[in-house]
Amino acid sequence: MIFSSLDLAPEIQRALDACGYNEMTAIQELAIIPARRGKDLLATAQTGTGKTAAFALPVLQQIHNNPKPTLPGSPRALILTPTRELAEQLTETIKRYAQFMPVTVTALFGGLKISAQEKKLRAGIDIIVATPGRMLEHVVQNNVNLGSVEFVVLDEADRMLDMGFITDVLTLLKKTPAKRQTLLFSATISQLVKDLAKKILTNHEVISAARQNATADNVEHVVYPVEERRKIELFVELIEQHNWFKVLVFTSTKAQADELMNNLKQVGIKAGLCHGDKSQGSRRRAIADFKADKIQVLIATEVAARGLDIQGLEHVVNFNLPYLAEDYVHRIGRTGRAGSKGQAISFVSREEERTLKNIEKLIGDRIKRIKVPGYAEGSRETLLNAVSKNNRPARTNKASKTKIDDIRKSFVKTSRKKKR
Repeated sequence: MIFSSLDLAPEIQRALDACGYNEMTAIQELAIIPARRGKDLLATAQTGTGKTAAFALPVLQQIHNNPKPTLPGSPRALILTPTRELAEQLTETIKRYAQFMPVTVTALFGGLKISAQEKKLRAGIDIIVATPGRMLEHVVQNNVNLGSVEFVVLDEADRMLDMGFITDVLTLLKKTPAKRQTLLFSATISQLVKDLAKKILTNHEVISAARQNATADNVEHVVYPVEERRKIELFVELIEQHNWFKVLVFTSTKAQADELMNNLKQVGIKAGLCHGDKSQGSRRRAIADFKADKIQVLIATEVAARGLDIQGLEHVVNFNLPYLAEDYVHRIGRTGRAGSKGQAISFVSREEERTLKNIEKLIGDRIKRIKVPGYAEGSRETLLNAVSKNNRPARTNKASKTKIDDIRKSFVKTSRKKKR
């Protein structure tokens, strides 16, 4: 189905043409028409499938159909999102869709001076894209009045729940009119998301563009079994061996990100950092340099797992597996976007094998293992089976019992050492 068949406002269609958009994605086909008619939606789709257009275009069309003057501190649409990066990305995208309309769009998030944002609000705003915490600050300081909001969008609702924003979100929604259109979009579905939908949606329609918690079919998944202490060495070797030009790497902690950054610098690989200890300006520069191909590797923690839309990103590396299996879907969703091919690469130590099984269960598929000589260690399951098999009383002698005890002690010692 093509966008021109929707009979959108000429200004919106012109913007889509300027963006080079012709055919709709599955979520856009399913969501745009009912949302345009004013229906509340609970919509789920894989990351990178065009969710922004699926909610932004119906909102822009309805604003066009019912023009009103832009008022100071009184937005018509409120879009809430979990991270600064995603708020910024959404704002840029929606501005492109509205580039030929007399509509003002601004982003409100932490890390920037609230006074500068206050000035923008007072100048008049139609659409606000905000993180819940910063939006609440503006409400408390009376910089914005949500009493005239006609449209509310919760983007990446599951992530907002994971990050503990639900209280702020519900507080903000109470400030908006009961009679409003609410669109809830999520990359994954859970009981918590369903419960939230029941609280905030009215006679809503449920839309799903793909099986729940699925990953894109055009992304290849591979696992490299490797000792934790040798992950950096393996990463550098793979970059050189396969000539990976643009790589997004996820670590579980800021300390791991910093260590990887320092090691890459030592071997002459240009890299940037994006984590919570970095200022908003520093994170923004790192992402910009990565998009502009000025650096080869962008190292990020979970803060960047959503919202990054980087053209030509072929490789996403999980230096450490995420604590939650669902976050794997979000991380690797940065590659294989808009139909292009991508590769999701995970470095998995013995201690992470259980997490890997949870991920495979979630996505409904076994991930291919690639063992690089000299890097892979024996799996946890193999060691335990060896201990169990060799520890049968009827078949053990004194020598074999000593050997089994040595295996047990070695395994326990290694596990304890790596958990510290």
